[in-house]
Amino acid sequence: MQGGLYLDAVLVAGAGKPEVDVVMDDLKAKYLGQIAQAGDEAALEAIRLAAVGKKGEVALQMRELGRMTPEERQAAGPALNALKDEINSALAAKKAALADAALDARLRDEWLDVTLPVRPRREGTIHPISQVTEEVTAIFGELGFAVAEGPRIDTDWYNFDALNIPGHHPARAEMDTFYMHRAEGDNRPPHVLRTHTSPVQIRTMEAQGAPLRIICPGGVYRADYDQTHTPMFHQVEGLAIDKDISMANLKWTLEEFFSAFFEVEGIKTRFRASHFPFTEPSAEVDIQCSWVDGQLRIGEGDGWMEVLGSGMVHPKVLAAGGIDPNEWQGFAFGMGIDRIAMLKYGIPDLRAFFDSDLRWLRHYGFASLDQPTLRGGLSR
Repeated sequence: MQGGLYLDAVLVAGAGKPEVDVVMDDLKAKYLGQIAQAGDEAALEAIRLAAVGKKGEVALQMRELGRMTPEERQAAGPALNALKDEINSALAAKKAALADAALDARLRDEWLDVTLPVRPRREGTIHPISQVTEEVTAIFGELGFAVAEGPRIDTDWYNFDALNIPGHHPARAEMDTFYMHRAEGDNRPPHVLRTHTSPVQIRTMEAQGAPLRIICPGGVYRADYDQTHTPMFHQVEGLAIDKDISMANLKWTLEEFFSAFFEVEGIKTRFRASHFPFTEPSAEVDIQCSWVDGQLRIGEGDGWMEVLGSGMVHPKVLAAGGIDPNEWQGFAFGMGIDRIAMLKYGIPDLRAFFDSDLRWLRHYGFASLDQPTLRGGLSR
């Protein structure tokens, strides 16, 4: 190698330090000049390998130290180390300069005039179910109802027995209810995907006692599927317990809710006698409506539409919740959140709620910051 020849010449000539200095000066001038001329990091890496790599010229010069006399080694060793440090420093400085130049070029290419008008940006939307749940919560919150929640998987005692639903009731059949699988020998009570949010009422009565005023929104499950039914849907149930509550209080509460929710003053309601195991007396509730040119109009006309079931809480249900039915009484009601969302916002098919179709969500969705309040307006 060229470097070896330089030191060979030194050894043969016996000239010592002056020749070493000449070699070092030549290597320094050679590589510092190449480093200064390097145009990119690839060229810089090639120079590094040629100069200070394991097989580079400086490394080869280092190997020649063993052939020198102690006096020559004492002069050549520090000179080679100083040269190696100087080349490495020059390489690092050039690499930083190349990186700065690349950043400057990138900044010039990616320059943006921030005073230009922004491009329209699509924002995510709130699902109608979430929106209507918030609307219902806001209305009943103004009426003094708190929100209660409970597990979606519950025992059949909370889902059926505590609600006065007997073992032979059709709702307890496997064709209507999703039962959780139990391993052979498992003696725990059967668990089900809750078929309504009424178990939350029992759990809240157990935990808080009376008096009580709550709503229980949430997802529920039943084995049904068509244009107006899906295996999973959403309900909100209400419960009010006190010492002097009557059906008149129930009627007033529901009429106030309908007027606020549909944003129509004076909506008429009609109560029809019915039967539910957990209320006595029980009533189906219809609201006033009409059809004009195929469009449903709530709160006008002489038609009626069923929207929910209600009644006075059965004494056995109060007792199951740990409340003395001889001292307390109350009313309860339940309605489908999906159903009232369809009525209010003109959504024709319940199954579309669960299709995850972005076009549907953009059409029926709500602005993410559209927080419903009675004072600010429930809907857009």
